[in-house]
Amino acid sequence: QVQLVESGGGLVQAGDSLRLTCTVSGRTLGTLPMGWFRQAPGKEREFVAAITWTGSSTYYSDSAEGRFTISRDNAKGTVYLQMNNLKPEDTAVYYCAATPFGGRRSQANDYTYWGQGTQVTISS
Repeated sequence: QVQLVESGGGLVQAGDSLRLTCTVSGRTLGTLPMGWFRQAPGKEREFVAAITWTGSSTYYSDSAEGRFTISRDNAKGTVYLQMNNLKPEDTAVYYCAATPFGGRRSQANDYTYWGQGTQVTISS
């Protein structure tokens, strides 16, 4: 079984930065592609970013491209989401997720393991 725990959320102002951390336990992180999703009130969960298990490839949603960076440290069992130039529309609960499937995975249904989420609130 895989356990994911997110941390690093909070309340910041527009233009600020935050770094989210996902700590993985229960299984060697290095075998799992990982992703970040977010869900705003009244909206569906949406893809933000993903990274292959080696960290050699990353991909982003259009809204995250150029502002967010996903990375991982398999030795530490952690995955990060660095978020810069945050906007009020980035306000959401952010979830870390792991998938047993390779390839580019941006659909929530492709991810098997999920964390409990961390709240990110951006004030204007």
